[in-house]
Amino acid sequence: MSAGSNNDAKLFARGKVAELRLELNSSGGKKDKAFSTKRIALKKIVANMTMSNNDMVALFPDIVGVMGLPSLEIKKMCFLYLVNYARMKPEIALKALPILLSDLEDTNPLMRALALRTLSYIHVRQFVEAAAAPLKHLLKDNDPYVRKTAAFCVAKLYDHDRHMVESSDLIDRLNLMLRDENPTVVSSALAALMDIWERSESIKLTIDYSNASKIVSILPDCSEWGQTYILEALTSYVPQDTSEAAFLADRIAPRLSHTNSAVVLTCIRVILYLMNYIDSEKTIASLCAKLSPPLVTLLSKGPEIQYLALRNALLILQRRPEVLRNDIRVFFCKYNDPIYVKVTKLELIFMLASERNIKEVLTELREYATEIDVHFVRKSVRAIGKLAIKIEPAAKLCISSLLELVATKVSYIVQEATVVIKNIFRKYPNQYESIISTLCENLDSLDEPEAKAAMIWVIGQYADRIENSEVLLEDFLDTWADETHEVQLALLTATVKLFIQRPTKGQELVPRVLKWATEDTDNPDLRDRGYMYWRLLSSNPTAAKSVVMGEKPAITAESEKLDPVTLEEMCLAVGTLATVYLKPVHTVFRSARQRRLQDSPALQKTTLPSYQAMQAAKLVAEQNGTSADALAARAQAHRAGRNGDVLDEAGAYFASVGGQGFTNGAPTTAVTPGEQPGQMYVANQGQGLGTMQPTMHVQSEGNLLDL
Repeated sequence: MSAGSNNDAKLFARGKVAELRLELNSSGGKKDKAFSTKRIALKKIVANMTMSNNDMVALFPDIVGVMGLPSLEIKKMCFLYLVNYARMKPEIALKALPILLSDLEDTNPLMRALALRTLSYIHVRQFVEAAAAPLKHLLKDNDPYVRKTAAFCVAKLYDHDRHMVESSDLIDRLNLMLRDENPTVVSSALAALMDIWERSESIKLTIDYSNASKIVSILPDCSEWGQTYILEALTSYVPQDTSEAAFLADRIAPRLSHTNSAVVLTCIRVILYLMNYIDSEKTIASLCAKLSPPLVTLLSKGPEIQYLALRNALLILQRRPEVLRNDIRVFFCKYNDPIYVKVTKLELIFMLASERNIKEVLTELREYATEIDVHFVRKSVRAIGKLAIKIEPAAKLCISSLLELVATKVSYIVQEATVVIKNIFRKYPNQYESIISTLCENLDSLDEPEAKAAMIWVIGQYADRIENSEVLLEDFLDTWADETHEVQLALLTATVKLFIQRPTKGQELVPRVLKWATEDTDNPDLRDRGYMYWRLLSSNPTAAKSVVMGEKPAITAESEKLDPVTLEEMCLAVGTLATVYLKPVHTVFRSARQRRLQDSPALQKTTLPSYQAMQAAKLVAEQNGTSADALAARAQAHRAGRNGDVLDEAGAYFASVGGQGFTNGAPTTAVTPGEQPGQMYVANQGQGLGTMQPTMHVQSEGNLLDL
C-alpha cells in the first residue's frame, strides 16, 4: 500500500508539456500491449490537471488521439480530461464527439455508461444536442447500471438546456422508469425527477397513494443513496386521508435504525411531514417516541454528524416538544466536545429544562461556568439567567446559583450575571431587589458596554431604593464621552428616572445629560431620545412619569424561537444544510424551491403553528380594538397641545422644580429645594402582547405522478 502511494505521489510533480506529449505519443513497443506508457503519461496529466496546471490544455489534440484505444482505464482518464477542458477548447473537443457516440454502442455496459455520463457533463451545445437521441435509447438499455446513469443524465441535460428537454419526451420516458423492476433504477429516476422539479417553475411533481406505497416497498432493496432519494420524493406526496399518512409513516419507520445518518434524518423529515396529516393523538405520540432514539444514536458519531443532529433537534423540539422530553442527560457536554457542539447542546439543555429537572440542570451549568473556554462560560451563565425567566418556581434557585458565581469575582462571569439579573428584575419586579447591593459591590468589574448598560438600568429603575444612586450614576457620567452609544442611551434614561423618582438628587444631573445628548452627540438615536425626554419633562410631567416609569412589556426566554411560518417550512427541510443555519431553504440556496404544506382533506390545520399564531393574533386584535382607538385619540390630543419652543419650556419647568434651568439652551443657576417625600414610581411587570400575522400558502397538486 505504502509503495503504491509513494509511486502515485510522484505523479503529482509539475510536468512539462513537451515531455508528457512524447510519453503520450510513444508506441511503447510490441510488448506494451496494455498501453502502460500511455497510462502513466495520462495519470501524470490528470494529476497536473488536478493541481490546476492549465498548461495541460495544450495536450488536447494528443488526448483525442489516444481516446480511441480499447482500454477502459485510458478512456476514463481521457473523458475526465475532456470534461475539464472541453469548454476552453470546444473546437478541438468536437473531434472527440464521434468517439463518444461510438462508445455509446459498445458491448461493455460500463463503457456505455461512461460515454453517456461524459457526453451529458460537457456543456457545449453540439454535445448536448448529440446526447438527446441516444439517451432515449439508453433509458431502455438492458443493463440496469446504464439505465440508472441515463436517468441522471436527463436531469443533467435539463440543467444545460431545459427547453430542449421539455419539448422532447425525455421526461415522459423518465416517468415510465418508475415502473422499472430494478430498485436502483427507480430511485435514480425519482432523484432525477426531483432535481428537475426543483429547477422548474412550470413542472409539478405529484405522487398518489398507490405510487407512494410502491416506492416505499422497494426501500429495503435500495442502496443508502437510493433510500435517501425515495424518502426525499415522499415529501411530494400529499395524503388525502389520515389513515394513508399513518400507514406510510409506520412503513418507513424501520429506516430510523439505519446506520447512515442521511437516511435517518431524511426519514425523520418524512415522518414529521406526515404527522401534519394524522389526526390520531395516539399515533402521533407513538411516532414521536420512535424519533427520539435515532437522534440520540447520532450523538455517538463524529462531531460534525453530532452538530447536524443537534441543530435538527433544536428545530424538531420547537415543532414537537414531546420528542426527547426525557433525554436531557444525553445532551450534557463532554470535556472533549468541540465548542460548536457544546454551545448547541447548551441550547438544547435550556429547551428541555423543566421544573422537574432544574436542580440537575443547574448543577451541570454551574460546572460549565468553571470551564476554561470564556465563550462557553458566558453562555452557561446566561443560560442560568434565562432559566430563571423561563421557570418561575425555580427563579430563586437560579438567582442563588448566579450569586454563587458572582462571588467568584471573575470579571466576565460578573458581567454576564449582571446582564441576566437585569432581565430577572424585569420579569419579577419587587421580588429580588435585595441582591442589588451585591451588584453594586462589583461595579469596578464592569468594563463591557452590555454589562454597564444593564447595571445603569438597575440603578435608574430602582433609584429610590439605592441610597447613593445619584453618586453611582455620576461615576458613570464621568466617562460619558468615552462610552458607547448603548451605554450613553442607558445613562440618559437612568438619569431621567432618577430625576422623576428623586427630583432633588437628579436636578443637577438631568440638564447636564440632556445637553450632552442633544448638543454634543452625532448619534441620531441618542439625540432624538434626549429631545423626547426634554419635551416630556417640560410640557407634561405626568406623561413623562407614565412613559419613563410605566409598565414594561413582558419579557420571556423564548425569543430565539422561529416564527410559526418559518418553523413549518424548516420542518420540511430537516437534514439539509438549511437546518444548520435555521433559516428557510430558499434564503440559504437562492435557486431552491420554497416548500409549504399542501392542502388536503387530511391536513390538520388547527394543529399547525401558523394557524394557532393567526388565531392568537386575531384574539389580541379583538381585545385591543377599543384601547387602540382610545390611545390614538389621546395621542392626537396630546400632539395638538404641544406648542412653543422646546428649550424655553424645559427651562421654565426645571426652574419650577428648583433644578438647573435652561434658557435657549444655556444653563442657569440652580436652586435646590427640599426633596418631596413619598414619590416612588416602581416599574411593575406588564403583560406584553405580541402580534404575529403569519400567512400560509397552500396549493393542491392532485394525485398522479407526472410532470
